[in-house]
Amino acid sequence: MIVTDKTYKYTNRRERIIFLIKLLVYAGIIYFNLEHPAFYDGISWLLKVMNALSFFLGANLVISLAWLVVLSWYTRRHRTKPMEKDNFILGINRITSVLNTAFFLLAIPIFFGKDLMQLITSITIVAAAIALLTKDYISNMINGLIVMFSDQLSLGDQVRIGDYRGKIMDITLINVVLQNDDDDIVIIPNSVVFTTIVVNQSKQNIKKLSLEFELDHKHKFTPEELEIRLRKCIEPYQRYYRDDSFSLKTMEIKKDFVQFKLQLLVPHSDKEKERLIKRALNTEIIAIAEGGKG
Repeated sequence: MIVTDKTYKYTNRRERIIFLIKLLVYAGIIYFNLEHPAFYDGISWLLKVMNALSFFLGANLVISLAWLVVLSWYTRRHRTKPMEKDNFILGINRITSVLNTAFFLLAIPIFFGKDLMQLITSITIVAAAIALLTKDYISNMINGLIVMFSDQLSLGDQVRIGDYRGKIMDITLINVVLQNDDDDIVIIPNSVVFTTIVVNQSKQNIKKLSLEFELDHKHKFTPEELEIRLRKCIEPYQRYYRDDSFSLKTMEIKKDFVQFKLQLLVPHSDKEKERLIKRALNTEIIAIAEGGKG
């Protein structure tokens, strides 16, 4: 999800309020446990609940405090940087979620009266076994963190990953989520991102518009005449693409048809204008295929 600067500031303020509330609750639990230990006599389950809750809240407060400090420092240092495309914030949020989940899972056995050190030792052994069985999943998570903390891919970038093109809508610990030109959601595992060729068109601040089509030999035209007609049909949109980038290539000559590829460079990505340019080109190509005159 892309977050605007205004939404981010609201979220940051809300997190500070939640942090204060959790701090008051945690302080209240610790004070009550120290001042009124006899209250739990005969109510052992409540003591276990309080121990588990104080353990989780303590860890959560440390994580939240670190999150607030790091984010405050980072936003002050990058005041001019748009938060909706900031991978550092995305990465910090993902790590925070993982740590909170880990401490929540640790708090559950404490509720059942398990010793923390024995628990950690047991979990370490189990975690080592799980790591061997889920190494691909863990590798995916590490790759996701690398993407988040790098400036090579950012939310909102127009990219091509392998055979897929689209706009990056989200980067998770498991995958990169793209939205293609047909508004389909494409989910690509982070391991694939790291093992295939990635083209980031947004880093060049330019997008390449491509269109492939075939024309039957029965139509009498030359490539020069075809290029003139196609250039003319998109003249109303000339301000939205670089005129010197217009390229019409003959890809393949078959017995019954000729395959062409047309390319344009669009300096500023605008999905609506790109759609109109493609529609004008497709309309003209259909007219040519039907034998219409330009």
